[in-house]
Amino acid sequence: MFANPLHLVALGFGSGLSRVAPGTVGTAWGWLAFLMMQLWLSQAQLGLVIAVSLVLGWIACTVTARNMGVMDPGSIVWDEVIAIWIILWLAMPMGFWGQLAAFGLFRFFDAVKPGPVKWADQLFKGFGWRGGFGIMFDDLVAAFCTLLVIALWRWI
Repeated sequence: MFANPLHLVALGFGSGLSRVAPGTVGTAWGWLAFLMMQLWLSQAQLGLVIAVSLVLGWIACTVTARNMGVMDPGSIVWDEVIAIWIILWLAMPMGFWGQLAAFGLFRFFDAVKPGPVKWADQLFKGFGWRGGFGIMFDDLVAAFCTLLVIALWRWI
């Protein structure tokens, strides 16, 4: 799978190959990667990396799912990586416990898929560009739900 650089991206640089909870492992890898990027990049530069990574992820997820012959394989975790980057980018600064809460909330919304996340997960299915976008879209909605809870939590 690593012969194609797009597969490397889609698989979260190997984090998606975990035998146990690949989505959670991919999210954890994304959290760590974000903390490392934050040491060297400004907020604007982080935003640019996220924007470019969204487009790259769409392409990588599309190609990797097609090559694997599975519409939304569990080993594709770039969607979780991008989602946690967006959450942390918009919600920081937060201490460790706030970040852990954001991580847990996102994993809840991504795994349980309540309401709007379930709708987003079912909206785009298949192979090709539509399917690649669908792999990413439900995690973006889960990220939005996480950010909404964080905003309400801070407001109260």
